[in-house]
Amino acid sequence: MEKNQYLDMFIEESKEHLQSMNDHLLKLENNPKDSLLISEIFRSAHTLKGMAATMGYEDLASLTHQMENVLDSIRNGTVTVSSQMMDVVFESVDHLEAMVTDIENSGDGKRNVISTVQKLEKIEQGTFINEVAATVEVMKEEESDHTYNNQLPPFDDFELTVLSQSREQGFQAYYINVCLREDCILKAARVYMVFEVVEKIGEVIKSQPTVEQLEEENFELEFSITLLTKDSANEVEAKILKVSEIDSVNIITIDVDQLSNHDKNETAKDNISEVDSLENNITSDLNPVEPTSEKNNKVQQGGSLNKTIRVNIERLDSLMNLFEEIVIDRGRLEKISQDLKNNDLTETVEHMTRISGDLQNIILNMRMVPVEQVFNRFPRMVRGLAKELNKKINLEIIGADTELDRTVIDEIGDPLVHLLRNSIDHGIEKPDVRKRNNKNEEGKVTLKAYHSGNHVFIEVSDDGAGIYREKVLQKAIKNGVISKEQSDSLTDKQVYELLFSSGLSTADKISDISGRGVGLDVVKNKIESLGGSVTVDSERNKGTIFSIQLPLTLSIISVMLVELQDEIYAIPLSSIIETAIIKESEIMAAHNQRVIDFRGSVVPIIDLSTLFKVPKVREADEYHSIVIVRKGDQIAALVVDSFIGQQEIVLKALGNYLSSVFAISGATILGNGQVALIVDCNSLFK
Repeated sequence: MEKNQYLDMFIEESKEHLQSMNDHLLKLENNPKDSLLISEIFRSAHTLKGMAATMGYEDLASLTHQMENVLDSIRNGTVTVSSQMMDVVFESVDHLEAMVTDIENSGDGKRNVISTVQKLEKIEQGTFINEVAATVEVMKEEESDHTYNNQLPPFDDFELTVLSQSREQGFQAYYINVCLREDCILKAARVYMVFEVVEKIGEVIKSQPTVEQLEEENFELEFSITLLTKDSANEVEAKILKVSEIDSVNIITIDVDQLSNHDKNETAKDNISEVDSLENNITSDLNPVEPTSEKNNKVQQGGSLNKTIRVNIERLDSLMNLFEEIVIDRGRLEKISQDLKNNDLTETVEHMTRISGDLQNIILNMRMVPVEQVFNRFPRMVRGLAKELNKKINLEIIGADTELDRTVIDEIGDPLVHLLRNSIDHGIEKPDVRKRNNKNEEGKVTLKAYHSGNHVFIEVSDDGAGIYREKVLQKAIKNGVISKEQSDSLTDKQVYELLFSSGLSTADKISDISGRGVGLDVVKNKIESLGGSVTVDSERNKGTIFSIQLPLTLSIISVMLVELQDEIYAIPLSSIIETAIIKESEIMAAHNQRVIDFRGSVVPIIDLSTLFKVPKVREADEYHSIVIVRKGDQIAALVVDSFIGQQEIVLKALGNYLSSVFAISGATILGNGQVALIVDCNSLFK
């Protein structure tokens, strides 16, 4: 069989089944006696196993088969669902996802899962809990003997064989821990230089983190490598320290014999962190499952009557590009029709406009996908973070069926991950702290999406401690974001917005979860690059809410065409409140800024002709045409020469050479063939 013919279908369907397994496993942990949930998980695992075996991915099929056995034991009442058992099952799903990702990246889908398979076998046999409990005392007694090995990473069978054979050939194995200086700017470059040094004197067989993570700077200041060389430890250390911006180098000589003995007990050691909680659950975890109640039977079953077909996103992109050309030509035909004033031509153009409008809605709807595709991966992530931080978190997802353009969906995932991790790490307090503050020990994080006009709003909120105003101000002043004098006049809302400043993080301690000093500026930049905006509001001891506003689509937008001297500009309707005409006498001055009184509010005036340095061909008269625009709570009045009218236009990028043009987000081609620049109203607000 030609695998390439079915590979894309296999990858897509595998991802769907893995996501389904993740979703149902999370529900099963909360409803361990629900047989319908177990059946759903079993069905996904069975299908995935069959597909993997058919495609020849034996490791994937073998691990899935072992998961099936565990699920079958649960279904038959041999084993009860427990948190510790679910950790192993989730670990298995992580391996399966990694295998599918490897296959997607042209790999062979192979992965060392021996330890996980052994755990699954023990769960199936009912010995997993007993074995862990039985090793508790042994592990505690031998704790001092493992000081040496605890400093070393785990080695698989292949790596142990390499270590053993290299010793026979006269090589020495070293475990090297390298710590970079805190002021190191290009961490990945320093790592590369260290690898370049050690690879000249030996062979690196392992690194922690992985090489890919090191290249992406996905680590703090420390990393470690396992090196085979004939040089002495002192010689190795001296050569590494020649690389600049290195704080320290710690080298441990690896005793292969002691390491081999240690690894025999690795499986039991993997579970030692769970021992204290397991001791209280040994008896209950070995009891058979009770009959399923009617209440737990109410699970929405799969199966839809809708007929669907899979279409490659590249085909939809091509279709969209062709339709954009039709929109441009439609605009030109409308202009020609207006000039010629021919009834037959006018009727034909009007009919074409209606038909193309319907076609536009169909094409845009084809590209719209529910945010559920992004939201689905977060419950599993939140579960892991909660356990890691020893917190109790309840994630509530609202509006997962809200639809967004596929282009936006692909880009929104990382910002949401950052905001959720921020809420869980910084926002939600520890259970004992919440209890002292008369709160529920379980913190609540809400992820909500909804439509409003031509925008989609996504909110990430929590009922945690809120934002400390003084802490943010102190960090902002220290980092030079604002001055001490400016801080006194800022409102709470303005203080919270400072969190989006570059490099501003209020974390007291750097961790893997958040607080790396990156701050929320990365989130803001990504959202604004999508034509959206992000705001934050908070109340002490009540919680924090981040609100993201996104356009429904990025390609075709409605604008107001305006004239500046002899040039035409487009202002997105999504930013416009209203238009007006004012007299010169109505313009006032405040703090060296021209302003007007707009419905009781003082609004600054921005002359677009001056801002964009448009060549002056005629003098301004007594009256001014203005466009009132908004960004969040801020309002400004843009002065233009005249209004042309509303129109749907195709947003075209300016290209790499013009990517940094101030306050211009792109361009479009008008009906007469003229190019109009599109104003980025968000950039006009400081």
